[in-house]
Amino acid sequence: MSGIRHIVWDWNGTLLDDNHANLDAVNAVCAMFGREPVDLDHWRSVFRRPLAACYADLLGRPLTAAEWAEIDDAYHRSYTAGLPQCRLADGVPDLLTAWAATGRTQSLLSMASHDHLVPLITERGLTAHFARVDGRRFDTEHDSKAEHLAAHLDALGVDPAGVVLIGDIDDDARAAAAVGARALLVAGGMMSRERLEATGHPVVATPAEAVRALAG
Repeated sequence: MSGIRHIVWDWNGTLLDDNHANLDAVNAVCAMFGREPVDLDHWRSVFRRPLAACYADLLGRPLTAAEWAEIDDAYHRSYTAGLPQCRLADGVPDLLTAWAATGRTQSLLSMASHDHLVPLITERGLTAHFARVDGRRFDTEHDSKAEHLAAHLDALGVDPAGVVLIGDIDDDARAAAAVGARALLVAGGMMSRERLEATGHPVVATPAEAVRALAG
């Protein structure tokens, strides 16, 4: 991890501790389709992108476009209701201040919709920490963060060789590799530590641990 000049932070499951809001939303979808609820360990063992394929597996059958639209709506209604109870990850925002104190930069990129994301960052007083904040601004064929990361870095004018993406799922690792950046994965989010370690990228327990590893 030498030579890192810029962190791209993920939001959900990384800087925001929202696992239980996510799980409640997943179980709202399960209830719609008559499926038994799942626990967090199970969801962390099966969650993946593309999301539509993940939910088809969860519900045990293919989904029509109309059903997927209903799932998306039900999920987001439940998740939004749970957001006020979600806390920032331990150490945030102090760890963002600590990174900036090293003279290096950081930004935020989430697969949450841009219009949904930006007010959340503003409400929690985090905007000034980031050189740029981007949510999902366009759809992609494979529902991956890779194209969004490429656009994010291009807008920043940052060399990917000096960038690390800190996120909580294997798609963050794939996205970083696709653009020539590095990845550091946090094991407290939507994927189990075992699945993250299987990517071959370094894994830490918390965002604060990630900053300590990079600042040394």
